[in-house]
Amino acid sequence: MLVSEQAHAKINLALHITGRRADGYHELDSIVAFAGVADVVTIAPAESESLNTTGPFAGDLPRDGTNSVLSAWRLLDGFSRQRGAALTPVKFNLEKNLPVASGVGGGSADAAAALRGLVRLFDLSISGQDLNELALQLGADVPVCLLQKSSRMTGIGEIVEPIALELPEGIVLVNPRIPASTPKVFESLNLQCGQSHGAAIGNVYDIESWRNDLTAPAVALVPEIADVVGSLIFQPDTVCSRMSGSGATCFGLFASLENAQIAAAAIAEKHPHWWVVATTLL
Repeated sequence: MLVSEQAHAKINLALHITGRRADGYHELDSIVAFAGVADVVTIAPAESESLNTTGPFAGDLPRDGTNSVLSAWRLLDGFSRQRGAALTPVKFNLEKNLPVASGVGGGSADAAAALRGLVRLFDLSISGQDLNELALQLGADVPVCLLQKSSRMTGIGEIVEPIALELPEGIVLVNPRIPASTPKVFESLNLQCGQSHGAAIGNVYDIESWRNDLTAPAVALVPEIADVVGSLIFQPDTVCSRMSGSGATCFGLFASLENAQIAAAAIAEKHPHWWVVATTLL
């Protein structure tokens, strides 16, 4: 048996940092949606655990065994062993279509896809709460990536509330092909433990009032992000443009896929070395 799961790009339409807890974790209020472009995780039974990587960004993945897909496998196997039923080995293929360290949750989405796929492959009986807790151990973005639905994330990411949003159809994703380190971006925010920051989201349906509080520290680390945002803002028919997550990927929303495709073509022509994709929101 072989199972396949898509790991869709996670887009932080809003990312408000509301403060830093005493334990060092940053608290956030975020509106998340998912785009049509995705990595693909394929899983099959095997004699030993292994990971093969393909796709345009496979070469950018770590080679030291720290891939989030393998981390998901080890965590779920440990959970199963505690219940007296170790998982048998599997081989993964990760088709890496999303840039690495790019603010679209690629690693988190891959981990979530691996969890979903392993549950299907082994027909595991596991509660949603247990699966969500395992996901959170893999990263703050993994629980929302399990759902792959428009949601509001609060806390450190562990509180996920699906919401119905009326969003423009088209989206353009642009990355300058420069990685942005999430830990370094948060560090550059320079919040002390126990310190408050910006206000939470006031209106979950007013996209113009949303912001990304990590933009300034990300631009300080990767100045090209400012050029990417600018390239999107000045496209005809842009509804709004913003950085996603901790960068360096930025997005522009458009009323239609056709408008998004026109904008993407214009940006790609001017910046042929950038990663530029026009797609739709799920």
